[in-house]
Amino acid sequence: MKNRKLFALLFSILNVILFSSCKKEAEIGNSVTYYQKSKRVSNENYVSNLSSRGTRLSKTFDYLPTSTTNQIVKHKYYTLSYNEAHEQAEWVAYELKKDYIKNNNLKRPFFIADDKVQTGSAHWRNYKNTIYDKGHLCPAGDMEFALDAYNETFLTSNIAPQVRKFNNGVWNRLEQKVRFWAVKYDGVYVVTGGVLEPTLTTIGSEKVSVPKFFYKILLDTSGANVKMIGFLLPNSESDKPLYSFVVSVDYIEKLTGIDFFSKLNDDIENQLEKSSDYKSWSFN
Repeated sequence: MKNRKLFALLFSILNVILFSSCKKEAEIGNSVTYYQKSKRVSNENYVSNLSSRGTRLSKTFDYLPTSTTNQIVKHKYYTLSYNEAHEQAEWVAYELKKDYIKNNNLKRPFFIADDKVQTGSAHWRNYKNTIYDKGHLCPAGDMEFALDAYNETFLTSNIAPQVRKFNNGVWNRLEQKVRFWAVKYDGVYVVTGGVLEPTLTTIGSEKVSVPKFFYKILLDTSGANVKMIGFLLPNSESDKPLYSFVVSVDYIEKLTGIDFFSKLNDDIENQLEKSSDYKSWSFN
């Protein structure tokens, strides 16, 4: 009898221990599952917030690059970082919205100095009697939706010396493709400029540097997956397809010393900037 009571007691104790252990494992499992779900929801919410347009995006996402000169100039429709040593912007950044893409055949104004550049932007006369065009960084064609936006692109802080057949050729083709993508992807963010480095050829009395290369970087946040693409083009005539100029944004950062889209989540930024894959962008 005593042995039976002892066995029953031991059996009860064992059940209690097993029940407690299972309960604890279940709680741990639930916690892990909750953490995984929370992490997934957090990432989904981040992409969702990043992909949203309008006020909410502007409050949560600063698309401007870093400045190596600490002379950032904000205009109504684009922002630039001016490099006085090279007498031009090291980058021009703007959001190209879908509804910006219009063809209003506006009259081209004269180029004028940018009063917001504290050190003074280079005069357009530096380009006179040279082989170089006053090449737009933020294209006038991107801003034809309003007269003030269009005129704003004719500030001399928004131009750089470009070989004529480059400006009218492959660079123009890329600008048109960017407008195509802005419509297709419900707007894109654009950062563009010349690669400014020591010992460049200069023009004019103000010694405006002539970049050997120009870059253009695009960010699309409209879909479920944020995507980015970078282009690096020699300042020369070319008939090559645009995708042949695609490089990683990391590579452009190494050339320029600029951190592009630095306000992106680090994991997403690192993943996007190391890639030179262009298959997610329509080149047709």
